[in-house]
Amino acid sequence: MRFRNKPWATEFIAENAYYCIPDPENHKGKWTDIFGNNNPIHIEVGTGKGTFVTEMAKANPAINYIGIELFESVIVKALEKAVAANIPNVKLLNVNAQKLSEYFDAGEVDRVYLNFSDPWPKTRHEKRRLTYKAFLDLYKEVLVPQGEIHFKTDNRGLFEYSLMSFSEYGLLLKYVSLDLHNSDFEGNIMTEYEEKFSSKGFPIYRCEVKYPE
Repeated sequence: MRFRNKPWATEFIAENAYYCIPDPENHKGKWTDIFGNNNPIHIEVGTGKGTFVTEMAKANPAINYIGIELFESVIVKALEKAVAANIPNVKLLNVNAQKLSEYFDAGEVDRVYLNFSDPWPKTRHEKRRLTYKAFLDLYKEVLVPQGEIHFKTDNRGLFEYSLMSFSEYGLLLKYVSLDLHNSDFEGNIMTEYEEKFSSKGFPIYRCEVKYPE
């Protein structure tokens, strides 16, 4: 996927270090100091333009949220939302999620959100999927015992693959919906992609899994 270059992005990110944290490896094990409290920490891997993570932070002030996005030209849109919202319980990291364990200590994260991740449909790209076993290992490293993954997608193939991957890994299924917007689930906050695809009538798939004891 190609993203339009934003020449102003680097400077804007640097000017807003309160929200987009530079050198996050220096804060490993110290995120409670960054937030100034001991509230639970939830991370969104692949936060995109930030609607989900900022709206979740507004709705849940007793939870700290960290959005992780690799592409500078994308995370800058999330940063604009965070700055406009002026809320203290959301931070952003412009880093590669493959290095999560360099940024978070063991048991420092309470929940991982995976929303509308790239499906990488070709078999040879399986290892890039955020629900591949190597990523499940990575999440386990930073999550609390029995930590949870909440996963949403419009891609049925990726959803089926992910359920199988979760099962083979030994994760416990807490919740599953094959049509989220026509279910009894309450408190759903949509991402940009979710709004786009659901408006076209596509079903949204969602599940919650947790690591065993």
